[in-house]
Amino acid sequence: MVYQADPTRYQTMAFRRCGRSGLKLPAVSLGLWHNFGDTTLVDNSRQLLRRAFDLGITHFDLANNYGPPPGSAEIHFGRIFQEDFRPYRDELIFSSKAGYTMWDGPYGDWGSRKYLIASLDQSLKRMGLEYVDIFYHHRPDPETPLQETMRALDHLVRQGKALYVGLSNYPAELAREALDILNDLGTPCLIHQPKYSMFERGPEAELLDVLQEKGVGCIAFSPLAGGQLTDRYLNGIPADSRAASSSRFLNPDQLTEEKLAKVHKLNALAEQRGQKLSQMALAWVLRDDKVTSVLIGASKTSQIEDAVGMLANRQFSAAECAEIEHILA
Repeated sequence: MVYQADPTRYQTMAFRRCGRSGLKLPAVSLGLWHNFGDTTLVDNSRQLLRRAFDLGITHFDLANNYGPPPGSAEIHFGRIFQEDFRPYRDELIFSSKAGYTMWDGPYGDWGSRKYLIASLDQSLKRMGLEYVDIFYHHRPDPETPLQETMRALDHLVRQGKALYVGLSNYPAELAREALDILNDLGTPCLIHQPKYSMFERGPEAELLDVLQEKGVGCIAFSPLAGGQLTDRYLNGIPADSRAASSSRFLNPDQLTEEKLAKVHKLNALAEQRGQKLSQMALAWVLRDDKVTSVLIGASKTSQIEDAVGMLANRQFSAAECAEIEHILA
């Protein structure tokens, strides 16, 4: 059956301006970091993407190395795009990244001009796209001059292969330097993607203030701390969970007694708010305008529905904020 998007898809989604740009992003975006590679049924991936768009999620986030194996997420996404989403291309934001190992030899990793340009060309072919809306440098390169990396991003925008550029995993001071270079080149950075959650608060130290000062948006990845900030582990570690398999997303050693005690207390507060813990955790990341969007992963459509359902209750009282800080301390 030919896919037709839900005509009510924009009625419940909230959109937030990305920094000082002209672009708005949905408060909830869908990441294709996992559940879209060769080990996942394509029909399940298709249902996740369809349900997300039907709920107003217009931003799908990829990278050259997503899978497994690397590249496979873009291949499968490209197939689904051609079959389901091509008529809606102008309603959607697609992003990709480069910065991790993709091929053998000295030119298949990090942040050289050669690697970044070749990588985006490969990504566009895998996805069957003429351009991506956002192209990120995925991680800082300790050896390549920062100006070379930023010039490569500027070049790709001027070629029309990307509309905007972004950074990911850049610490505050390096991000500030990169943003200044991009401004001087005439291709301002649109967005930064850091790891940020109740259990990962490093961006609060300086990065979020730098981004706000420079007019750059922020999209938080791993806002549920790899599943820790859900009801998944309230009664032990399920046999089919990420923690049980020691996945790259969550190691069982992270689920200490102290951490689980905090999860239980946060869950109790979420119940008082009439929410699931995952919903409260997402709302907390979005509690002020320094964060544009939260980037969720999903293996079931119900997880996407829960995330969007969070938008009905994303305000916190002063007392709730104080209690959360006390729990996390």
